[in-house]
Amino acid sequence: MDATEIFTALLEPAGKADPYPLYAALHQFGEAVQPMPGVVVAHGYDAISGILRDPGFLVQDAAYLDQIFPLWREHPSLGMDAILNLNAPAHPRIRSLMTRVFTHRRVAALEPAIARLTDVLLDEMAERGADGSPVEFMHDFAFLLPVTVICELLGVPEADRESFRPLIRDLAATLELGIDFPVLAAADVSAIRLREYFTGLAAERRSRPRDDLISALVQVSDSGDGRLSDHELLDNLTLLLLAGFETTTNLLGNGLRIILCDPAAGEAVRDRRVLAGSFVEEVLRYDSPVQLTSRRRADPVVVAGVSAPPGTEVITLLGAGNRDPRRFATPDTFDPLRPDGGPLSFGGGPHFCLGAALARLEGAVAFQRLLDRFPRLAAAGQPERREGLVLRGFETQPVTVA
Repeated sequence: MDATEIFTALLEPAGKADPYPLYAALHQFGEAVQPMPGVVVAHGYDAISGILRDPGFLVQDAAYLDQIFPLWREHPSLGMDAILNLNAPAHPRIRSLMTRVFTHRRVAALEPAIARLTDVLLDEMAERGADGSPVEFMHDFAFLLPVTVICELLGVPEADRESFRPLIRDLAATLELGIDFPVLAAADVSAIRLREYFTGLAAERRSRPRDDLISALVQVSDSGDGRLSDHELLDNLTLLLLAGFETTTNLLGNGLRIILCDPAAGEAVRDRRVLAGSFVEEVLRYDSPVQLTSRRRADPVVVAGVSAPPGTEVITLLGAGNRDPRRFATPDTFDPLRPDGGPLSFGGGPHFCLGAALARLEGAVAFQRLLDRFPRLAAAGQPERREGLVLRGFETQPVTVA
């Protein structure tokens, strides 16, 4: 296949389900290709890393949408005041406010609480599966662990958390390539519900502040010094909720699938021959929860030998970069002891994932305790994979634990 055929195949259901053979085919074309006019795809590790770290490459912000989709303001799900969709100067202004809760010291201090929560969820799984009945890992563990952690940080009451999963799934669908209007319409409904929810919760925190992120950001928003507007507050609270558990849920599910398909990988973590943190790092490389992102430039640029005129959409295939044979020896082999680590899964540069350290910590704690607790962990039927290329994960993964 040529580069255009490979990229087209990536957008088909079979390509989304298993993109890695197509990534391998792309690597035969160097580090970047132009599958169609106006689009450049970077799939080499060095090319992707350079793009992500170059401040000249911009995310698709409101000014860009004004050019290609003037009606975007009718769709609240697009959330263009979230830092995911902002460039300088707005991006560093808002990001600096949010980084205060994600310092390495504060994240590290969460480890005992994450361990306790993990044990509670494992206890519940053990009780449900004590007679050999299947337990649904994705909901009963992979979703509940990260959503509880991020909601505790934000200050979201426990009773409200279960209702978030379908709303966030609707919003996450807008991150995929080529979304259609039914998907956008469903996401708009969910965005309005979440905005109304956070509006009410912010009002409550104004009258009764607590030691949580919502209270802290509400105080900044109310200060009137221009650091955070009401729209920015609501869009970024929604983004934190989405990013806080969506990718970590996928990380846990993708890692479990590796363990179930290769029991030796789990045994090595259980026996401490492989550190849980090293296992997580290799899961991130081998089967990244986020497979791609995109950038553009206002000036012409050459990406790994491919010319990109102004306005070109530059798609960075993170999952392909993580399997680049120029960067990783035997890239299609799962090897948590490899010396050439360093996945691109959390991005890089100005938009490097705020919650990367938290996701890594949750994964390391969860996998070690999961494997210690359930030495007979096994698949209990075929898993159901989510349909998507940008966000890669599972909808269901039934297991037995007894």
